[in-house]
Amino acid sequence: MGDRGTGKSVAVRALSDLLPEIDIVEGDAFNSSPTDPQLMGPEALEAYKNGTPLKAGTMKVPMIEVPLGTTEDRICGTIDIEKALAEGIKAYDAGLLARANRGLLYIDEVNLLDDSLVDVVLDSAAGGWNTVEREGISITHPAKFIMIGSGNPEEGELRPQLLDRFGMACNIATIFDQAQRIQLVKNRMAYEENPEAFAASCKAETDELKDKIAAAQKILPAVQMDRDLALKISGVCALVDVDGLRGDIVVTRAAKALVAYEGRDTVTEDDIKRVIGPCLSHRLRKDPMDTMDGSFKVMLGFNKVFNGSALNNFSAAMEEGVKDPEEEKRKEEEEAAKEEEAAAPKKAGAWGGLPGFGR
Repeated sequence: MGDRGTGKSVAVRALSDLLPEIDIVEGDAFNSSPTDPQLMGPEALEAYKNGTPLKAGTMKVPMIEVPLGTTEDRICGTIDIEKALAEGIKAYDAGLLARANRGLLYIDEVNLLDDSLVDVVLDSAAGGWNTVEREGISITHPAKFIMIGSGNPEEGELRPQLLDRFGMACNIATIFDQAQRIQLVKNRMAYEENPEAFAASCKAETDELKDKIAAAQKILPAVQMDRDLALKISGVCALVDVDGLRGDIVVTRAAKALVAYEGRDTVTEDDIKRVIGPCLSHRLRKDPMDTMDGSFKVMLGFNKVFNGSALNNFSAAMEEGVKDPEEEKRKEEEEAAKEEEAAAPKKAGAWGGLPGFGR
């Protein structure tokens, strides 16, 4: 979520170019895996069980966008009228959820999505399967995707149940550094002038990132985390009052993914510190009277659980105006003592100051 015109949609749409290609069954509408039955559509799964060879191929990770004006039938899929009329058989026309299987499902302006469509997407996101009942057709197919949303918070807030389904959240702000703004404008103008040449100039960097992500996918299953760190993650979630267990799970997964991306195999405390803010900040209960940022609260909780004190080695907390409770208590006691001393009766003839002063 963030300001308008900060490149949120552009960044999301570029993700598919950074991800390694996936193996699929050629001509399959569900992007079925040729080897994993849990990732196969109905037709490919039936052929797999019957021992029929599946013709394998590769494709880019699909990036499927959900338009705000779409319908439930378009998302879930419906009957193929053309095939029904031409061949006289009932056939299923795959929807957006089927096409997003093993890929990315992107919802731009997600905070403006109709509530009924939100419920449909959440059902599939929760279980990884989509069941369609249409005109005598009953079909269940895998719908395992990574859901990404973007939007401007000024246009409306996300429903709590949808917000909780996003593993991580980040706030995008406008850049005010003059040099960076100029470079971004130059890049945009160069792309508009010749998109192919601009993409070619970035190919080496893109391929490097793609290779790094591919290597991380291989390392990820071997990444280990100590039980003590897992207990502390749960302690932070409980301290900041996060509902449910999704926060604990997402922090653990994000920390392991970061470790794999950097080519390591053991999670450290610093790895957790780097990911816990984006994983938990959007899960905190909203208090309209509280002006403290969610990520800042999470970091205070992290320091309390991992370091023993919310303000231990946390100079940024003091800059944000957070005060040490013990120091505040001492100051309050000193002020109270001064007031009592000022209010105490004085000896006859003692100077009490001018009226209205000193009290």
